[in-house]
Amino acid sequence: MRSEIVAAGADPETTVAALRELIPAAESVAAGVAEIIAEVRARGDDAVLQYTQRFDTGGTVPRPLRVPRDAVRAAAEQLPQAVAEALGLAIANVGDAARAAVQLDRTVRVRGAEVTLREAPVWSAAVYVPGGRAPYPSTVVMGVVTAIAAGVPEVVVCAPPGRDGEIDPVVLGACELAAATGVYRMGGAQAIAALAYGTATVKPVDVIVGPGNLWVQEAKRQVSAQVGIDSFAGPSDLLVLAEPGSDPEPIALDLLAQAEHGDGTLVLAASTSRELLEQLAALIERAADTGAVCRLIELHDLNQAWSLAQAFAPEHLELIGPEVELLAPRLTTAGCVFVGAAAGTAFGDYIAGSNHILPTGGTGRFASALSVRAFRRSFTEVRVGDPSLLASTAAPLARAEGFEYHARSMEARIRDNQPG
Repeated sequence: MRSEIVAAGADPETTVAALRELIPAAESVAAGVAEIIAEVRARGDDAVLQYTQRFDTGGTVPRPLRVPRDAVRAAAEQLPQAVAEALGLAIANVGDAARAAVQLDRTVRVRGAEVTLREAPVWSAAVYVPGGRAPYPSTVVMGVVTAIAAGVPEVVVCAPPGRDGEIDPVVLGACELAAATGVYRMGGAQAIAALAYGTATVKPVDVIVGPGNLWVQEAKRQVSAQVGIDSFAGPSDLLVLAEPGSDPEPIALDLLAQAEHGDGTLVLAASTSRELLEQLAALIERAADTGAVCRLIELHDLNQAWSLAQAFAPEHLELIGPEVELLAPRLTTAGCVFVGAAAGTAFGDYIAGSNHILPTGGTGRFASALSVRAFRRSFTEVRVGDPSLLASTAAPLARAEGFEYHARSMEARIRDNQPG
């Protein structure tokens, strides 16, 4: 795989903009995605199946969209023992971490009223599991287990079928182990549209989450007024900040691991050590090309390392070396931070308990890793104990806004509560 050593500029925003321009932007597929969504809304199952035949099965007539329950169970029974054990541990770890974020109702007493802060899960959710270069049973775990931890009653999975018309059996087995309530053979923007608006076969859901290519993520963005979404989650990116003297081999492997996600993936390593960057370049260039873009960035000092990481807002951020690791508490825009040479991103992708459905493309500036928050609504419950205090204070403000009946509505409660 090709790599290139570049110097970080004085302005981190300019450096990041140049790096982001190395990969396609979502705008490049926006029109095509809009066309697919419109077709699915107009023609339902027929459009989804037509796009499946065109993009996924290579012209072979697709199988029915819904996977029978017995086929999902059978796939789980046929999993190799080592794979089943790995999925089991991942399910346990991701579930434990997800449940820790569920908040109980809490009540705050304010002047004249009582406000209860409540949460409730959405009724239904869908987890998009990518296909293409490889199956992703780990994504099944990340999405389904987190949704169930949030209390969602109905959690379905969709994944694009292969040329034989079937979803990878390991993905199907993971759906059973993670306790998904349904599975659909569909992928791409057409799957997102079907899940958002519904078809004869596909029941619309309240929330859609999961990683995917630009078409999938742009489709999620375009339907986000209809359903909840997690974030812009794909293609992948990684930034490694490493001190001089760090072992180049595991760093190179981490870069190559993320590069396995293929086209649109951006992998970066930054260091003040030119020697380390040259060692990384030599190791990386021995590997086969995956279509990912790799840049090795020479820094002046640790302050520049912090500025670059904050501005780039990477999906994955690795900190390697005692001084670099001290930056961890000050870094606030990464999707997930891996601290120390032992904490490679692959652990987070599979088994560490953190979620691998993460904000990409710099959206970590405002978006978060997938958690129970994506599947739970927060709302308030209000009880007014002293309407006289609140109404007499707020009525002038309502009138200042020109809303006379707002004022009268509050003042009416004063009369209702005056002594007879």
